[in-house]
Amino acid sequence: MDTPLSTIAVVGLGTMGTGIAEVLARAGHEVIGIDTSDAAARRAVATLEAATARAVRRERITEEERSDVLARFRTFPGLQAAAEAELVIEVVPESYEIKQQVFRELDAIVSPTAILATGTNALSVTRLAAESLHPERVLGLHFFNPAPAMKLVEVVSSVLTAPPAVEAVTALARSLGKEPVAVGDRPGFVADGLLFGYLNQAAAMYEASYASREDIDAAMKLGCGLPMGPLALLDLIGIDTARTVLEAMYAETRDRLHAPAPVLRQLSEAGLTGRKSGRGFYTYEGPGSQTAVPDALTPRDNGAAAAGRTVRSVGVAGSGTMASGIAEVFAKAGYDVVLAARGQEKADIAKGRIAKSLERSVTKGRLTTEARDAALARITAADSLDAFADVDLAVEAVAEDLAVKQQLFGTMDKVCRPGAVLATTTSSLPVVAIARATSRPEDVIGMHFFNPAPAMKLVEVVRTVLTADDVHATVREVCGKVRKHPVDCGDRAGFIVNALLFPYLNNAIKMVEEHYATLDDIDAAMKLGGGYPMGPFELLDVVGLDVSLAIEKVLHSEFRDPGLAPAPLLEHLVAAGCLGRKTGRGFREYARR
Repeated sequence: MDTPLSTIAVVGLGTMGTGIAEVLARAGHEVIGIDTSDAAARRAVATLEAATARAVRRERITEEERSDVLARFRTFPGLQAAAEAELVIEVVPESYEIKQQVFRELDAIVSPTAILATGTNALSVTRLAAESLHPERVLGLHFFNPAPAMKLVEVVSSVLTAPPAVEAVTALARSLGKEPVAVGDRPGFVADGLLFGYLNQAAAMYEASYASREDIDAAMKLGCGLPMGPLALLDLIGIDTARTVLEAMYAETRDRLHAPAPVLRQLSEAGLTGRKSGRGFYTYEGPGSQTAVPDALTPRDNGAAAAGRTVRSVGVAGSGTMASGIAEVFAKAGYDVVLAARGQEKADIAKGRIAKSLERSVTKGRLTTEARDAALARITAADSLDAFADVDLAVEAVAEDLAVKQQLFGTMDKVCRPGAVLATTTSSLPVVAIARATSRPEDVIGMHFFNPAPAMKLVEVVRTVLTADDVHATVREVCGKVRKHPVDCGDRAGFIVNALLFPYLNNAIKMVEEHYATLDDIDAAMKLGGGYPMGPFELLDVVGLDVSLAIEKVLHSEFRDPGLAPAPLLEHLVAAGCLGRKTGRGFREYARR
């Protein structure tokens, strides 16, 4: 195993195998591509030719270098071609039978010192290794799609794997410009272990008709900064592949969050496997196309929809960061805003916070001084809710406490004029319970902004069973006027974003509790393998561990799923006062300001 990995065989020239072959050939390795399908081999060569031609056009490589890369990639129909390889990477379909057959045949072909790597993301590496004559040389080498672009490589050891084999492929990954993360052998490893549970929950949310596919995807992109929505990502991965991964995860964990949503089976068995078939959750121009086209489920403008109420002035109740940010959003959009707090001093401080935010926008060239002055002039700081007497829309942004919100809505009910829309920004509490604190629950709706409100484009519009149609229409119209993207969802815990985000964060904590991976490896895996802007532990410390725990408890209470029970480590940290960045310590320690 000390032999340099100069010649590498890739078995299976689908999308992933072809991508891995490209990475290896461009890094200077001799690559033997093996596939029983002559068409797949031709596609792999054509893909490499096209990729290297683009690199020449972009002046990243010369024409001579391109010729060298193409010469290093040879394709063959049979495994015998792997005889000279020091490393074989199999990327055949996710089936024990198929993969075990490949490993059995390779045992009789390759050198005893050659390393055999499986590209599985769902099957047991240990079980595959056990079928080999030399299980000590078998490991997992999990690249991410598209392999040329994605930096993460999970290096998976079984209890049988020899350390020199791990060291050799880890060094190889680094030489390819990748970030290797060492993980143990369990379905999904780190990145997919967290990712697929989240994708499964999104599929179940869609199947339950809780929200449209477009709103689910938009919510996660705009609310979490993700590069793709979960349903579009399932189409890219392949719905059949996702189902296989989830089946393997559920077989090991018995966690209901990993039990594949029935819609995944239905789509898979109908052949609607995503982009590769031309149809999955979305419909595409054709098989293999990445361009979605309108279909029967695509939202259409409905001219018969209820007209909204006129909104010229807005009241914002609260004095914290969220209240100030929401007030700024409305003022910049041209609305007259009353910002009411408990006392004039708090209201003035909140307005001062808005002034500083507007000044920063001027400094960065995003706002003119005239626009800044006009927006600030539209905001009136008030010391009580009595100032809401004439507003058309009242938005509550106070503490996430049901009793506090109910008391405030009871007051707004008395103060606000008939016909005014009353909105709560709650992120987890039942909107209907807040609405029932008023004599006009039909006028109450959820309007969940995301922090920081001036920057984040998403607003979850939460209608209860009592919300009037014109109230719903009013809030959607207002969202458009303040340049926010509204997504519709029903009145249940977590709405869209938090209902999908926090179980994922909770599962990351459980991985650490079980000593499966470190904080740093998990954060790196999700940023490099999933394209997440922040790793789960970075995000937890930013959100606040106390806030996260409260949301986890609400989700667990609502859905009664054992898998949603807050991780004990999270509860322990909160009990110890380690709440994240705001206290200087959470999952990590931070310098005090």
